[in-house]
Parts: sequence; structure tokens; C-alpha cells
Amino acid sequence: MYIYPKIEENLLTNLSIKNFALIEDVSLQLQNDFTIITGETGAGKSILLGALSLIIGKRADITAVRNPEKKCVVEGLFKVSAYQLEAFFTKNDLDYEPDTIIRREILPSGKSRAFVNDTPVTLQKLSLLGNQLIDIHSQHETLSLGEVNYQFKVIDALANHKDNLIQFKEKLSVYKSLVHELEALKESQREAKAAYDYNLFLVTELREVDLKPGIQEDLEEKFKTLNNVEELKENLSASSFHLEQEEVGVLAVLREVKNNLSRLENFSESYKELYERVQSSLLELEDVSEEVARLESKMEDDPEELSLVNEKLQQLYNLQRKHDLESVEDLLALRNELEEKVSSSENAEEELKDLENKIEAAKKEALAIAQALYKARKKEIPNFIKMMEAILAQIGMPDAKLNIEILPQQEFNVHGIDKMNWLLAANKGGNFKEIKKAASGGELSRITLAVKSILAVYGKLPTIIFDEIDTGVSGDVAQKMGDIMLGMSAEMQVIAITHLPQIAAKGKQHLKVYKETQKNITTTNIEQLDAERRIMEIAEMLGGKEKSSSAIAHAKQLLN
Repeated sequence: MYIYPKIEENLLTNLSIKNFALIEDVSLQLQNDFTIITGETGAGKSILLGALSLIIGKRADITAVRNPEKKCVVEGLFKVSAYQLEAFFTKNDLDYEPDTIIRREILPSGKSRAFVNDTPVTLQKLSLLGNQLIDIHSQHETLSLGEVNYQFKVIDALANHKDNLIQFKEKLSVYKSLVHELEALKESQREAKAAYDYNLFLVTELREVDLKPGIQEDLEEKFKTLNNVEELKENLSASSFHLEQEEVGVLAVLREVKNNLSRLENFSESYKELYERVQSSLLELEDVSEEVARLESKMEDDPEELSLVNEKLQQLYNLQRKHDLESVEDLLALRNELEEKVSSSENAEEELKDLENKIEAAKKEALAIAQALYKARKKEIPNFIKMMEAILAQIGMPDAKLNIEILPQQEFNVHGIDKMNWLLAANKGGNFKEIKKAASGGELSRITLAVKSILAVYGKLPTIIFDEIDTGVSGDVAQKMGDIMLGMSAEMQVIAITHLPQIAAKGKQHLKVYKETQKNITTTNIEQLDAERRIMEIAEMLGGKEKSSSAIAHAKQLLN
């Protein structure tokens, strides 16, 4: 018998289902050992799995609601104190409770809601939590044995290198991102190279013009001045004449007014204020007169300067029209952009080399972790094969041999650098074939149970649910499969939906699913069987509804 190492207790203690499928209102108390669920075909055993799937994050189906005018509610109580989930609750802004309640509701409108300890959560968060609380093994999962991802999951659980897997995925993501960046850079440089000559011509053309903020306004003002010299000189000269004309000029008259008021300033403050105002005006006009004279003296007709300024302005206007821009600032922005493109082309080799060096470094980091993963898996495989063959021998496959090929590859994949393949020789002297091709349906069920029994221990799953994993087996093999599940239940909560009396008799708790019809309405109910009713249920599983004395005796024998 395979020995299951001790793990912490975590379990689903209560399950309440209301208005779901054929269930109107059911409340179950589940034990922390081996629970059996039986019932006739079509009684509704799969409904239980459907309800459980809701509280671990599966998508809801409005058609599963029994009465569309009422909401459907599925609620589970989980003991999680020993499962180190505090960090998960904190990270996801959830209230941590040792007795955690997960509730799922489907409203009449079709809207689905999920709650953890009365806090609303998304399905994604619920799924992350649910996957750490329950592992549901459905009948179709036997097909997973042939899937590469499943095979890696099993070996990685035994190798216990979760942190390395996380680090590898992070390093691989960095490596792939850099490779993608390199491809984009090469494409960009190909395009830049094709446009290099044209861009260089445009940059040179823009560099030849003295582009700086405000230059256009300065040139336009200078052009206006040079283009109107005669008019400016004429008006400046006339202004100077009227200001400075002897005896009758503005300044001469104002000086006379000033002299007159100077004789009155001592008579009162009013006269003094008038005098000071005239004095101030005189000073201002004298300054104006000097500025007019200065501007007039500078004013010269300069056709060459006018032509040069006009030429510069036309260059600016032409560039703006050419590039459909409105200002010198826009031209400056265009010049900077083109200079970057030209620089990118001119420094292409250096930039490519720098990125290639980064890629090589990232590849080395990812490869180092991938190689460590490969070595850990290769080391653990013989131990896994030994455990598998020992369990298979117990459940009717004594000659089955398992071979796991694992080889390092040149390219990375999501698991590292390994290629893995599980091969099985089901019978003595048989050839090794891919496991999904080498085993029958019943053998696949037994192999899956063996894998699950090991994975549940190393993966430390709190609750494992088997949905008719005994399909395709009977008799002594079924009894031994029951022993395997019973052994697992000594250290973890195991729930098995079964149609075999040999397995049903192994359970510590026995639930029966049945349908009844009242007033033309069919309802699925679930009851916990006491010792006497359990004998009758197993006898019925053995011999049919008549329950012969021999079937009852056989049922008692199985239970004992």
C-alpha cells in the first residue's frame, strides 16, 4: 500500500444549493475523510459538480436556474486556516477568515455575482481561490494524461520548483519582449534606411535656415521698416521740426509756459503742481525729440539689406508651404524629428548591437533556470515511475511499465527547454506507446487515479473530488481503487461519485442522490444514509431494486 505523507487539514464542511437545476433547496454537511455519493443514472449526481463548479469560478448558465423568477444561490463553507492563504486574501483586498464562505448567485436577470466572506469578487479572483481549495476530477480528465501541459504539471509538482517556474516565465517574457523589440527595430531601420537620403536632404535644407523662435516676427518687422524708409524719414523729420522749431516749436512754447508758471509756484500748492506737471511733460517731450532725431539719423535706404531680409522671409514661407506648417516652431519640431530619424540610421549598427547584447544576456538568464528545471525533472522522474508502478500493481495492472522521455531542446517553450512524452507498456512484453494510445478506458481511469493520488499529495490539494473515476472497472480492481481513495482520505478530504458497490462500501460518509416527482414537478434530493439504509443502497447497487437476501449479505460483507 502506498503511504501518504501527512499534510495540513483543509476541507469543504458545508454546501448549500438553492434553486439550481433540479435542486430546490439542499444543505449538506461533509466530513473530512472519504465521502461517497451514489444514485441512479440521471438522478442528478452531476448537478452537485455543477454547483461546486460555480463556487470555484466556472461560468454560470442561466438555463441552470430551476425557477427563473427566483435567484439561484450556491454557498460553501471552507476551513482554510492551515493553507497559508492570508497573503492571497490581502493581495486581493479580501477579509481573511479561518472559516471562509464562498457564495455564488445567479439572478433572474441572468446576471451572476460572486462573494468571498461577503465581499464581491470577480470570477477571475474566485477561480484563483477555488483552484487552491478544490480539485475536481471529471470523467473526461483521463484524456489529459496525453497532454503535454498535464504531464509537466505532474512532474513539476513532485520536483517542487514552483519558484523556479515563476522566475523562468518572467525571464522568458523579458527575452521574448527583447526579441520582439529587435524585430521592430530592424523593420524600423529598414524603413529609415530607405528614407535616409530624402530625410538627410530635408534636414540639410532646414539647417540652412536660421531657425529659432521669434525670427519670423523679427524679419517681418525689419522688412516693413526697410520697405517704407521714405515715408518713415518724412514723418520723423516733420515731427522733429515741429518739436524743435525755434520760437514756435512745441518744446520752445512749452519752455516758455514752464518759465511763466515758475513765477507762480510759490503762491499756492495748485500753481506749484501745475508747474511740476509742465516740467514733467517737458522732460518727456525732450526725450521723445531725442528718440525721433536718433531714429531719423539711422533711417537709411538700404536696398541690399531689404533684399536679404526678403530672401530669408521667402525661405521661411516656402518651407512652411512645402511641409504644410504654420510657424517657425512647427519647422523646428519637424527638423528635430527628421534629425532623430537620420541619427537612427547613422547609429543603426550600434543600436542593433546593444539590443542584441541585451537579448543574449536575457537568454543566458532564462537558459540557466530552464536547465535547472530540466535537471530537477530528470532527477524526480525515476521516483515518480516507481510510485506509479507500485500503485498500478495494487489496482490490477501488475505488469504495467511507465517510461517518461525528457530531452532538452534548442528552443524555449512555456515549460523551459524540455520535451516530455509519457509512454506506457500496459502488458508484459508489450511495446511502449504514447499513454493515451496504449491504455483502454478502464486502464486510463486507473492510471489517472494513480497520478491523482500522487499529485494530490505533492500538490497539497485540500479537497479532491472524483467523478466516476471507476468507469470501466469492476470487481477486485474496483475494491483496490477504493482502497487507494480510502488511503488518501486518511490525510485529506476525498469525495467520490461512484456507481460501484465495492468503492461505495469504502466511504466513511455516504450520500444518496435521488429524484422524486410531486404534482408533476421533479426534484433532485440528497440524503445522508445511516447504517441500515446504506446496506440497502449497496445491496441495490449489487443486485437491483429487488434487494435479494444474497445481495444484502454481500453488502454487509463489503461494509464490514
